[in-house]
Amino acid sequence: MITTALTDEELERYARHIVLPEIGGAGQQRLKRARVLVIGAGGLGAPVLEYLAAAGVGTLGIVDDDSVSLSNLQRQVIHGTGAVGMAKTDSAKAAIARINPNVAVELHNLRLTADNAPALVARYDIVVDGSDNFETRYAVADACAAEKRPLVHAAVGRFDGSVTVLKPFETGTDGRPNPSYRDLFPEPPPAGLVPSCAVAGVLGVLTGVVGTLQAMEAIKLIAGIGEPLVGRLLLYDALAARFDTIRYKSS
Repeated sequence: MITTALTDEELERYARHIVLPEIGGAGQQRLKRARVLVIGAGGLGAPVLEYLAAAGVGTLGIVDDDSVSLSNLQRQVIHGTGAVGMAKTDSAKAAIARINPNVAVELHNLRLTADNAPALVARYDIVVDGSDNFETRYAVADACAAEKRPLVHAAVGRFDGSVTVLKPFETGTDGRPNPSYRDLFPEPPPAGLVPSCAVAGVLGVLTGVVGTLQAMEAIKLIAGIGEPLVGRLLLYDALAARFDTIRYKSS
């Protein structure tokens, strides 16, 4: 069990957080108590895991059933050349230990499905989805809605990315339920319509920008600060250096 109190070492480590009135000691303790499940230790999961670990999130769960390949290293910066061939979960755990040994890491070497997602999601406070396929995205989103867990969702391709926060189990200021993932994307696109990154390509640093935005949203949710991207889809066009926001509602 992780104690709530911050040690002298942690007070120094997180000093730049603690001096922020919006975070302070209480917010840092909330981060320490938090349990966050990250789906995928790839392009998006890499910066999410690195920044949440550095921020002092107490427990990070990692879901991934893949191993590190040489072609991953252009964007999956949590893995080094020496990790090629290792399970991504093991490589990520080793990197997190180097970043912040105070963080507990729980490994789930599996492919998340509609069958196993609900029980796994229920063990955590917040879920961050860095998966790269629609089957997993829908399974995660449905499980988070059923288990009433906030979900930070993102997707990337080529030079574009998007981020949103899903809390369909709560109501907005207008009294209507917050939108779900299925309100945003009612059904998966036909097979082959949206090419994978392996086919279409992806700029490596794009995953860093979008994954870091996911980490920011997760920290806001944990600390209870700011305005999370609920009902808003943040779009990033890297070539134009432009952010746009689309609002969406429950059906």
